Amino acid sequence: MDATEAFNAAKAGDRRSMARLLTLIESGEANGAELGFSSRGEDCRILGVTGSPGVGKSCLVDRLLHAWAAAGEKVAVLAIDPSSPVTGGALLGDRMRMQAADDLDEVYVRSVATRNQPGGLPVRLAAMAEALLDCGYDRVVVETVGTGQAEVRIVAVADRVLLVEGPARGDSIQAEKAGLLELADIVAVNKADLDGADRFADEIRGSLELTGQAPPVLLVSALEGTGIPELVSALGQLGPARVAQRARWRERLLSEWEAALLTRDDLEQLLDRLEAGDTSVPEIVETFYRGGG
Repeated sequence: MDATEAFNAAKAGDRRSMARLLTLIESGEANGAELGFSSRGEDCRILGVTGSPGVGKSCLVDRLLHAWAAAGEKVAVLAIDPSSPVTGGALLGDRMRMQAADDLDEVYVRSVATRNQPGGLPVRLAAMAEALLDCGYDRVVVETVGTGQAEVRIVAVADRVLLVEGPARGDSIQAEKAGLLELADIVAVNKADLDGADRFADEIRGSLELTGQAPPVLLVSALEGTGIPELVSALGQLGPARVAQRARWRERLLSEWEAALLTRDDLEQLLDRLEAGDTSVPEIVETFYRGGG
């Protein structure tokens, strides 16, 4: 089955063809331009979910999936997982924590390996999200690994960003250092059932008030289900991007530049030449600027 056949079958609702299409895109054997994907607008349909490991992102996403499905929406998840050091494939950790992947026909979950790429996001992630939207999904959730540059780079793919935090972890300080609080459209303090959650949420609100453009900070508990309706409502009411579009365009430009480099047919040859001392990084970059090979 080629990419066009997979695309047409996926649009007709065939999940196996959807999986095949995403595999072809992820491997670079197909792209949105050739298949005629619709251009993206500012319609808030791609939601990035990020936050430090251990704050309960996957469990919270699972709650959101059930809520959206109950409202009649079709939702897809691209769960970014660390790559296996042996196979290079996704380790599938996030998918195992999402019951909705097995319980609901309206939900489609795909684990995507980082493949140790710079920035922590797969280079063809945006095209995969666009494919899902074109195949009839009402929204796509992209969940990051929650470490490093991937948390910031998520704005290169997502229309809106949900930052998940947890009490008594020092996440607020880490997020502030990384600029995550400035990029978030909504902040959800998970594990509201734990002591100190209210105080932690107040600390975040205090930090955000200094920026002049504070996003909503909501208390939720993925374990108990409290605060989920309020979070679903807040996500549904998101308007134009809260964050300056300049920051989003910057990350998208950086992401496209990385993708252009990492998908070059001669990348391994360039690395061989560097290793052999036959060229240098400045020489290769200069060649790129001139538009040569």
